[in-house]
Amino acid sequence: MKKAILVSLLVLAFGHTKAQIKFHLGVSTAMNSTFVLDKGLKADPRYLAEATYKWAPVGFSFGMDIGKKFGLQLESIKAVQGQVYQVIDAYNQIVGERNFDMSYLQFPLLLKFMSGGSGLTRFNFQIGPQLSIIQSGTEIIKYAQSIQNIPDGVPPPEGAVPLPDGTYEVPAVDEIISGTPDIQNALYSFQEKEIQLAAAIGLDIDIMRNFYLTTNIRANYSFTDMRGQDLLDLVKSGNASEIFDQRANLAVGVQLSLHWMIGGTRYFNAKDKKIREAIKNDN
Repeated sequence: MKKAILVSLLVLAFGHTKAQIKFHLGVSTAMNSTFVLDKGLKADPRYLAEATYKWAPVGFSFGMDIGKKFGLQLESIKAVQGQVYQVIDAYNQIVGERNFDMSYLQFPLLLKFMSGGSGLTRFNFQIGPQLSIIQSGTEIIKYAQSIQNIPDGVPPPEGAVPLPDGTYEVPAVDEIISGTPDIQNALYSFQEKEIQLAAAIGLDIDIMRNFYLTTNIRANYSFTDMRGQDLLDLVKSGNASEIFDQRANLAVGVQLSLHWMIGGTRYFNAKDKKIREAIKNDN
């Protein structure tokens, strides 16, 4: 008898949970401001970071809402990221730039926390791990012949001539430092895969019976160095012309997503239910 009661309770619980689960499919786009974070580049007087904006043109998602306050979401995003560092001479004049330009396929798996209720607009917060696989990318440095301050402990560029005041006259440079395998003349390679943390905060807005819009402030941060092992080994050995520190990739931006909710959105489901109850009461 006890076993029969327990089985009945489990069936009821499963049925209740199943009734609360809803699936949705989505498509998204985003505009990001990308930061290549490297304390070594920041500490080097030759480089000055410049704000850079990139477009993540398209993304797809598959999600599952478990009740009204919790969900899971898997995404696939085609994202373009990168940053420009201006190259500064000893007189604080811009003589060139160091340009990072990368394209990634990103796969975030996000826990989604939502405000309850059946209102038209709801708060959401998402967080989870993200795998980023590089598709194409270059790190190009280009500057004119100039007088530069070379930090202590950093080897001067090839052909640099020391001057009495401690600066160096360096020849013009135009080279690809890092690239993906399809880039010719790249000295070193990028890390093929990066493990990142992704997070978002924003609003879900029901707009139709089966569609809702999500507007989020989105960010992802890399836990692994974006440089390939060949360049990491060279930098650690002290034979590269930069100060060594871990180089992370941070993107912060605004994401807009449209989702198709199987079974209908909260607000319109609640509205339909109220209409049906009103008609029933009138009868």
